[in-house]
Amino acid sequence: MSVFIYQAVGANGDKVAGELEAQNRIDAYRKLDKENLQPVSLELKDLVESQNPPDKSEPLSSGLLTLSRAQIILFTEELSDMLDAGLQLEPALGIMEQRQELSSLKSVTAALRQRVREGRSFSSSLRSVSNHFGELYCNLVAAGEMSGALPQILRRQVGYLTTMDELQARVLQAMIYPAFITGAGVLLLFVFMTVLVPQLTVLFIKTGKELPMATRMLIGVSGFMAHYWWGLLAGGIALGLSFWQAIRQPAGRLWWDEARLKIPFFGPILTARFYAQLAQTLATLVGNGIPLLNGLRLMNRATPNVYLNGLLAKVIDLVAEGGSLSRAFKRVGHFPLVLIDIIAVGEQTGHLSTAFDKVARRYDKELNQRIQRMTALIQPLVIVVMAILVGLVAYSIITGIFQAVSGLRVHR
Repeated sequence: MSVFIYQAVGANGDKVAGELEAQNRIDAYRKLDKENLQPVSLELKDLVESQNPPDKSEPLSSGLLTLSRAQIILFTEELSDMLDAGLQLEPALGIMEQRQELSSLKSVTAALRQRVREGRSFSSSLRSVSNHFGELYCNLVAAGEMSGALPQILRRQVGYLTTMDELQARVLQAMIYPAFITGAGVLLLFVFMTVLVPQLTVLFIKTGKELPMATRMLIGVSGFMAHYWWGLLAGGIALGLSFWQAIRQPAGRLWWDEARLKIPFFGPILTARFYAQLAQTLATLVGNGIPLLNGLRLMNRATPNVYLNGLLAKVIDLVAEGGSLSRAFKRVGHFPLVLIDIIAVGEQTGHLSTAFDKVARRYDKELNQRIQRMTALIQPLVIVVMAILVGLVAYSIITGIFQAVSGLRVHR
């Protein structure tokens, strides 16, 4: 059972406000109708609290119960299947709790069932059990409880989490060969600079001839690395720690989140993923009766990128003032014109959820295409870079050797 906060008008015209328990939003409307109350607003209590941080009663857990992404996908898929089959939430969790496998998933399911039996909402139970579900997951579950579309919301989350898991696996697989090439190239350069170049330097000095510029630069770099390697290591660590501290500050975090979206190859992937997730979520919420403004607020709270979060906040303010979503996107900027045009058509035809679904499919396709391009370009790009570096070192050494050999011939 979920708790709803309502404002309504009674039969005598008086305004009434209060709370009631219901299975879903439709059930809540039915109960108000039986009491001859005309609802003005009806909001899920947990959703209202989640949109007002100072009154938020259940922060994310410190994470005593840990779950991997694969376990979260399995849990979400099993639960959505059972809810689709007609089971209520508590019996479904009871069946999942009886699994024979002894893992953290069994413990999480048992803890969730206990909290649901105590009368707490499923979304707040998720928050108190583990922080691995994340803000977006918990907020979407709260929206599903309010709209009565929890199975659809969970099914959508299965698709999203599976896509992210496949993306991570594909990128990791694509990076194995480049990482091997990079490691071999760095090792080869290290041997050149610390073993071969110092030995050749002695030969170069004996000739007494002026060496080529490339060879002199190589000898200088080799000597610097041999004497001050500890300084390079310490400087690299200090630079990394300074960068980490900087991006943890509000201004630094805003700059880094915006800069990440402009990185070649990776930036467009992050942007396409954001648009796809935004459209998928709004399509599900609006299609199941959640007001557009509430759906935007849910996405805003669950967006980890501070820069994108700020853009969404501006959109929310414009929509709250009575403007359309397409105009709000256009006024804020950054959002692509194709997305704005599709949403504008949906607003004009009255099929906004269908428009969001089209946008989601479009950016899902674009995301897959960009991932394929990135994975296809990573390997040759790394090979070319390493070949250039090794080639420059080899060229410097060979030209120096030729100069040294010509000097020895003169001495004879």
